[in-house]
Amino acid sequence: MKILLRASESRWLAPLAVVAAVALTLLLTAGPIRLAGANPVAAYERYTLTPLTTLTGLGEVLLTATPLIFTGLAVAIAFRVGYFNIGAEGQFLAGTIAATIPGLYLPDLPAFLALPLALAAGALGGAAWAFLPAWLKRHAHIDEVVTTLLLNPVALLLVQGLLNGPWRNPETGFPDSARFGDGYLLPAMADGSRVHWGLGIALALVIITWIVMSFTPLGLRLRAAGQAPPAARFSGIRVSTLQWRSALISGAVAGLGGASQVLGVQHQLTASVSNGYGYTGVVVATLGALAAGGVLLVALLLGDIAVGAQNASIVLQLPTQMGAIVSSTLLLTVVAFLAARRYRIAFLRFSREPDRANSVRPGASTPRTPSDDGQVEK
Repeated sequence: MKILLRASESRWLAPLAVVAAVALTLLLTAGPIRLAGANPVAAYERYTLTPLTTLTGLGEVLLTATPLIFTGLAVAIAFRVGYFNIGAEGQFLAGTIAATIPGLYLPDLPAFLALPLALAAGALGGAAWAFLPAWLKRHAHIDEVVTTLLLNPVALLLVQGLLNGPWRNPETGFPDSARFGDGYLLPAMADGSRVHWGLGIALALVIITWIVMSFTPLGLRLRAAGQAPPAARFSGIRVSTLQWRSALISGAVAGLGGASQVLGVQHQLTASVSNGYGYTGVVVATLGALAAGGVLLVALLLGDIAVGAQNASIVLQLPTQMGAIVSSTLLLTVVAFLAARRYRIAFLRFSREPDRANSVRPGASTPRTPSDDGQVEK
């Protein structure tokens, strides 16, 4: 038995791999759910279907998915070109810091000036946080996985330092900033809903990314640089330049997500402004196959599970961490099955018949061959 790389694969193989991964996830997580004292079928219903049955639940799913769309798209843009940005968490936090600056120091600006200023500041903050790892990658060939990852806790410490220092709330004394002026409140998309226009910005970015990656020469060059860098360089594509620019754009998208979160949900900077959205963005991008549409679908799925986990905690008395267990198991199984689909198992056949070309019958004479001097040897 040998494991061989497939020369080609069926168009239905990837969807079947995802379906098999979902089925295996249900089997693997049924045990922990049962040990926690709940019916697995009822728990899965709470995780996936219940949040979608009411307008309030659907709104919470969209609200939870919004920052995941930003960070997942940021990671996908960088990964697609071969730049492995693991620093979306730090860039997200840098965006919240940058958006807070005008919110605190220019509180009286009208909305038509305040919102574009804060959103642009958030994008610039994320790009600035992504600048150093990208520069080190381009000029010093230092691995970006290490540098982007190490800058994440630095960004969190910076947020905590500001909130325990100059930005501490002057009225309450708590380690969070003062609330922004009215002009910095990102409006809701519908009356009575908590879903803000940050979702609209995220959806616009998804559409733009899909068009650029799928239908433009730039998208073709980006895909070539990520999939086959030596061949791309040979064809004249400046791979390092594309990676450099994609890294900054990736940081800007993550920073814009941070600005959207602090303007649309928090309305002030808090230490818990990012609930690990940057790290989850890596999961979203990976499960979404680095495609804009895939990022959107996975972000909605994880948002659905997160909201459903809160519901299951109340109704079924399941710990809220059980939703994270389901999501993590789903990630591992999907990645494993998608990787395994590229290979096939080949079974070797061993023949029991003797090798007639090399076998000599008993009593048969040895065949004669001409020697170097032309004589026939026995």
